[in-house]
Amino acid sequence: MQGMRQSWQNHLGQTKTILYEKAREALASVLPITAIVLVLCFTISPIPPDTLLTFLVGAVLLIFGMALFTLGAETAMTPIGERVGAHMTRSRKLWVVITISFLIGVIVTVSEPDLQVLASQVPAIENNVIIWSVALGVGVFLVIALLRILLGIPLSYLLIGFYAVVFTLAMFVSPDFWSIAFDSGGVTTGPMTVPFIMALGVGVSAVRNDKHAGGDSFGLVALCSIGPILTVLLLGLLYKPDGSSYTPVTVPDAQDTVEMFRSYTHALPEYFKEILVSLAPIAGFFLIFQLLTRRLNRRQVMSMIVGFLYTYLGLVLFLTGVNVGFMPVGNFLGQSIASLECSWVLIPIAMVIGYFIVAAEPAVHILNRQVEEITAGSIPASAMNLALSIGVSVSLALAMIRVLTGISIMWFLLPGYALSLALSFVVPKIFTSIAFDSGGVASGPMTATFLLPFAMGACDALGGNVVTDAFGVVAMVAMTPLVTIQLLGVSYKRRIKRTAPVAVAEVEEIIELA
Repeated sequence: MQGMRQSWQNHLGQTKTILYEKAREALASVLPITAIVLVLCFTISPIPPDTLLTFLVGAVLLIFGMALFTLGAETAMTPIGERVGAHMTRSRKLWVVITISFLIGVIVTVSEPDLQVLASQVPAIENNVIIWSVALGVGVFLVIALLRILLGIPLSYLLIGFYAVVFTLAMFVSPDFWSIAFDSGGVTTGPMTVPFIMALGVGVSAVRNDKHAGGDSFGLVALCSIGPILTVLLLGLLYKPDGSSYTPVTVPDAQDTVEMFRSYTHALPEYFKEILVSLAPIAGFFLIFQLLTRRLNRRQVMSMIVGFLYTYLGLVLFLTGVNVGFMPVGNFLGQSIASLECSWVLIPIAMVIGYFIVAAEPAVHILNRQVEEITAGSIPASAMNLALSIGVSVSLALAMIRVLTGISIMWFLLPGYALSLALSFVVPKIFTSIAFDSGGVASGPMTATFLLPFAMGACDALGGNVVTDAFGVVAMVAMTPLVTIQLLGVSYKRRIKRTAPVAVAEVEEIIELA
C-alpha cells in the first residue's frame, strides 16, 4: 500500500511538472495573437469594452485548454493510436487493416470540432450531410494511406494522381463549391484527428522495420485531407449553395461583467456535451480494443483514462474560449478594418496575424514534436515553426487579396499545388510527407473560428460574396505550408552539399532513417 501511495505521489509530481511546462508553451503561443488584437483594438479598430473583456477571458481559457489538451494527447491519444496501428498490422490480415482503419477514420472525423464549425457556416446543405460525407471520405483515404505505408508506395505519386482527380472534378462543379470543398479538407485534420492518425501511422510503420519506415509514417494527414475535398465536390453536383443564406457571427453585447460571464457559463454546458459526444466513440473504440487484445496493464489503462480526461477538459476550455471570445472579435475586426478608407491595410494586418496565430494551433505542437523525435533532431521544431509561420502569413495575404478583389480561388490553388507537387521531386522524401501533413495541421480551430470569421466580416463590409470570396481561408492556410516546408527541405539539402563528405553521409543517413 505504501509503495502504491508513493508511486501515485510521484506520478502526480511528474504530471504537475509537465502541466506547468505545457502551460508555459500555451502562454507563449497565445500571447502574441492576443497582443496583436489588443493593439488593433486600441488603435484603428476600437471595440466595446464588454467585447474586449470577453476576448481576454477567452484567451485565458485558450491557454489552459491548450495545456490540458497537449498533455492529454501525449498520455492518451498518441499511445492509443500507436498501439492500435501496430496491433492491427501484426495481424497480417488485410481485411482487418482495411476495416479498422476505415472505422477509425470515420469515428475521429465525426468527433472533430473544427468540422462542426465549418458545417454550421456552409449554406444550403444540412450539417449532418456534410459531416458524414466528409467522414466517409476520410475513412476511405485513411485506408489508402495505411496501405501505402505497408506497400511502400511513394507519397508523391498518390498526391499527383488524387489532386489531378480533384481539379478535374472541380471543373464540373459550381465555383461556389470550390472554396467550401478545399476548406473541408483543412478543417478535418484538427486537434482530435491529428494526434490519433499520426500515431496510427507510427504504429503501422514500426512493423516494417526498414530504413524508410519512419519517413513513411508521415503523409497520413496529407491523404486524409483529400477525401473530404472529393466528397464535398461530389455534393456540389447535387446542391446549389446560396451566398446570401449564411448566418453572420454576432458580436456579444453584454451590459455588465455579470452578463459577460453568463455568456461563458451558458456556453460551457453545450461544449461539455459536444466534446463528450465527440470523444465517446474514440473512448468506446479504445475499450473494445483493450477487451479484445488485453495489451495494456492496469496502470497503463488508468493512465489512458486520465489522459482522456485531460483531453476532454482541455478541448472544452479551448473551444469555449475560441467560439465565445475569439470568433466574434475576429468577425468584428474584419468588418472594422475593411470599412476604413485604406481597406488594403487588411493585407499586412492579416499577414502579421497569420504569422503568430499558427503557434496557437494545438495540433501544430503535436506535429512539430513528432517530426523532431522521428528525425532525431535533424529537423528541429524551431525550423518547422518558422516555415509554418511564414506559410500561413503568405496564405492570409492571398486570402485578403481574394476578399478585396473577388479573384477566383483556383487562380491560387492551381499554381500552389502545381509548385508543391513539383518540389516533391527535388527535396528529400520526408520533407514532402511532412509538408503535406503540415498543411492540414496548420488549418485547425484557430483558423476556422478566428481567421474565417475575420474574412467573413471583411467580405461582408466590402459587399462581396461570402461563399466565393471569404470561404477559402482554410484552404489557403492548408496550401502555403506545402511550399514553405519543402523549401526548408531544399535549404537542408543545400546545407548538406556544403558539408564535408563524412558529415554529408551522416546527415543523409539520419534523413533516410527518418
